[in-house]
Amino acid sequence: MAIQAYTLKETISQTSDPKLATRLLLLMAILCSCSSFSIDASAQVPQSSPPASSTSSASTNRSSNFAGNDQLKTLQVGRLTRSYVIHRPTNLNTYKLKVGQRVPVVIVLHGGGGNSSNAASMSQMSAKSNKEGFLVIYPNGSGRTKNMLTWNSGNCCAYAMRNNIDDVGFIRKLIETILETENADPKRVFVTGISNGGMMSFRLACELSDLIAAAAPVAGALNVDSVPANPVSMIMFNGMADDHVVYEGGPPRKSFEPRVDKSVAYAVSFWIKRNDCTTKPQKQVNQSGNVTVDTYKSQSTNADVVLCTIKNGKHSWPGGKKPRAQGDDPSTEISATDMMWDFFKNHPKK
Repeated sequence: MAIQAYTLKETISQTSDPKLATRLLLLMAILCSCSSFSIDASAQVPQSSPPASSTSSASTNRSSNFAGNDQLKTLQVGRLTRSYVIHRPTNLNTYKLKVGQRVPVVIVLHGGGGNSSNAASMSQMSAKSNKEGFLVIYPNGSGRTKNMLTWNSGNCCAYAMRNNIDDVGFIRKLIETILETENADPKRVFVTGISNGGMMSFRLACELSDLIAAAAPVAGALNVDSVPANPVSMIMFNGMADDHVVYEGGPPRKSFEPRVDKSVAYAVSFWIKRNDCTTKPQKQVNQSGNVTVDTYKSQSTNADVVLCTIKNGKHSWPGGKKPRAQGDDPSTEISATDMMWDFFKNHPKK
């Protein structure tokens, strides 16, 4: 719904017929009123803005999906001002003293038409951070509006793809900044995301393999041809009933833009080859028979590959929250957030 409204806005800006523009504005208002994507206006920085006078800034983020001490920060990346929200765990100081080492980082990428607030709500990663003691970074994609943002993941999506936004460059600079300013552990930088954010997670694992230890795409597809220079541990979550990113690959059954996705099997084959994994997985099936976990062990590194398949799973974050009222219900049989953190903490970069 968010991307549909966004597309209407672009059409309005291009039409010269005032009557048509009026009708389109009315339709866009109806669409937006039905969407639950929302974030406080102070929690976003326009992604097409010119360079700011300062290279970075910070403010307290007032969105209801963030804690009071979470911070909205900005970075200059080329001509664009990019933004992200950082969540520091409530036990950060105690944790650092206890383990005597730097702190892990999990980057959570929102889906197409979403934003940092949406990603925090859907994944519930901040609550996990408070229990386990790691930093969470919620970056914002780009778009013409403040709360309908996308990532340039290769063949998707919308504004970011059409304008060839350098999201890889943004995340590289973001990681380097966090490592420098937050006492983060360079061997434990992890990335996850859903849908367009899941696709972007795949791209980052390929193109930032020097920085990323492990990735956990949710409802995503590997659609880029980039080859990682280093092993990257991988855990994937895909539903066989997903209409937006089809398990077998091909055109989505539901989509606002035409594209063709590669299959889940392709992504598994790609990563077991790059990470030198066994081709026969260790298989686990839950009691209901609905969730299957295939683990492909690396033969020469610690970079294992895991595929979690939910037979009746749709386009959602397993164990999380719906991104909007009209979104698919997430599976309640597993928690993707819990599973990926267990995987992350056992797969630092070697």
